[in-house]
Amino acid sequence: MKHTIVITGAGSGLGRGLSQHLAAAGHHILVTDLRLESAEETVQLIKAEGHSAEAHALDVSSETEVEKFWQAHEETPVSVLINNAGLQQVSSIDEFPIDKWDLIHNVLLRGTFLMSRAALPGMKKRGLGRIVHIGSIHSLVASPGKAAYVSAKHALLGFSKVLALETAASDITSNTICPAYIHTPLVDKQIKDQAKVRGISEAEVIEKVMLAPMPKKSFISIEEIVAATEYLISPLARNLTAQTLTLDGGWTAQ
Repeated sequence: MKHTIVITGAGSGLGRGLSQHLAAAGHHILVTDLRLESAEETVQLIKAEGHSAEAHALDVSSETEVEKFWQAHEETPVSVLINNAGLQQVSSIDEFPIDKWDLIHNVLLRGTFLMSRAALPGMKKRGLGRIVHIGSIHSLVASPGKAAYVSAKHALLGFSKVLALETAASDITSNTICPAYIHTPLVDKQIKDQAKVRGISEAEVIEKVMLAPMPKKSFISIEEIVAATEYLISPLARNLTAQTLTLDGGWTAQ
């Protein structure tokens, strides 16, 4: 089954990887990002491989921009929404910048709410919808220095469950994928920030902080997230809803 898929934060990292892989599987991708040029770069990569995509600038935390985006695609048969947009700030609570706190919650939580709410009318009208939220290992556990990110990602699980219950009468699902660390530009920045906050080397951050809790001792690959996503958006996953799919190398089993 081929879908028209909206992916947020798709101008780099995991969002770009998801866009490329899902386009290669035959889906049409609406690549959205805060920076239009980043979204266009992703689309160029997809089209260079002979696949289908279009780029859009979108601030998911803006109700006005979200409404305009969905109004412009009112007749587009979007059946999958992947809420991926995110950012990180590493700082202790007593020094955490309030503007960064607000920004993280606005993008990770408000943005997910606004995009999901706006996607629902079309999905209900067409009788089909798959909403996939990109959570994190930090939807389940905590780490020092990440108060805003951890609290927003924890809240995301609750939101997804409510969304699943409210759409249970139709073929719409809401699920959250929670990976441990994926080696993306966002994580590269975290490595530098963690090294500064903890007073250790970047190599030690990877070994002693990021991979230490994982029995598998390896970063999660984008391909693994793609595989999980492909299952969640398939017809066979119609009864898989309100769930948390955890790819953590055994982290939370301990």
